[in-house]
Amino acid sequence: MLENIVERGDPEQQELARQTLISAAQFRAGRQQIAALTVASPQEAAAVAKKRTIYDAQNGTTLPGPKVVRQEGQGPTGDAAVDEAYDGSGATFDLYYDIYGRNSIDNNGMGLISTVHYGQKYNNAFWNGQQMTYGDGDGSIFNRFTIAIDVIGHELTHGVVQHTANLVYQNQPGALNESMADVFGSLVKQRKLGQTAAQADWLIGAGLLTAKVKGQALRSMKAPGTAYDDPVLGKDPQPAHMKDIYTGSADNGGVHINSGIPNHAFYNAALEIGGNAWEKAGRIWYVTLKDKLGQNSDFQDAANKTYQVAGDLYGANSLEQKAVVKGWADVGINITVSTGQWYYNRLVQYTYTAYPSKYAFAVIEGVSGWKQIYPSTAD
Repeated sequence: MLENIVERGDPEQQELARQTLISAAQFRAGRQQIAALTVASPQEAAAVAKKRTIYDAQNGTTLPGPKVVRQEGQGPTGDAAVDEAYDGSGATFDLYYDIYGRNSIDNNGMGLISTVHYGQKYNNAFWNGQQMTYGDGDGSIFNRFTIAIDVIGHELTHGVVQHTANLVYQNQPGALNESMADVFGSLVKQRKLGQTAAQADWLIGAGLLTAKVKGQALRSMKAPGTAYDDPVLGKDPQPAHMKDIYTGSADNGGVHINSGIPNHAFYNAALEIGGNAWEKAGRIWYVTLKDKLGQNSDFQDAANKTYQVAGDLYGANSLEQKAVVKGWADVGINITVSTGQWYYNRLVQYTYTAYPSKYAFAVIEGVSGWKQIYPSTAD
């Protein structure tokens, strides 16, 4: 998106986009260094309490900024950016604690520091490994970056990823990193608005683009590739299926592009399960992120692990597990799991692939041909 502005925007838009790209690369590198040093260590559990602090950068670039403008428990200031950052970080904390039992970003009571009014017409928001930062936007393409609560939840979730799977920010692991941020950012918004999966718009960053832009949001989880189509921004490049996956080197191997695929898988699964997406679908994805994924996990690993977690939480062949299978199959990824099981008094190794309506088992060792071992009859 920013690269397109550099190519197609007016001179001021081009310069602002260049500056944002440079600073974003610097902060991303810093975040990766901090993430590399993030090691889970035994420690006494901290008390559960929100600890929000909002700084005003006063259009400077020193973090956290020269002035504290709102702290935990204080009332609204009348500055929209300050109050949105405060409320959005609180809603994100509440989702993670109330629903998943997570005590802040690091699960140990980490204070939530946010800086607003960063830079001059700064077109970005970012988690730098320690705190949140929001620009005011240029007013031409972007509004202030606190205006969208899902963007706040998205960026804070990068912190959760840092303290859990710590997914490498490159290629499919990086796209999973971005997707996890979108998933939980969207769930923050849906819970705040009291929307079911069927009622939600599944847009990321609705309201962030100005009225001058031909677009409704940054991304669409419901329909990847349709969020915007603008002369300056270009067309939303996100694929919704593996057959269209981006294979180039730009954008760290397409981390913001290919995230559309796991995003759409989550949307499909949540819609199939029904009700509030933050409850069952969100829990499956959260437990997978927290306990199952590694730094180099790709889409196939995420599919397999969400399937496993759905079975652990809700039972083998449950509605929830079937929904996960369908969610991934609809984006071109079939669940595959390798394991061993006693069969006719012999221990065999088999691999199976789960499809939306049946399970096929290919026995590799011990029994010739195809045998269905689990479930005992096809759905």
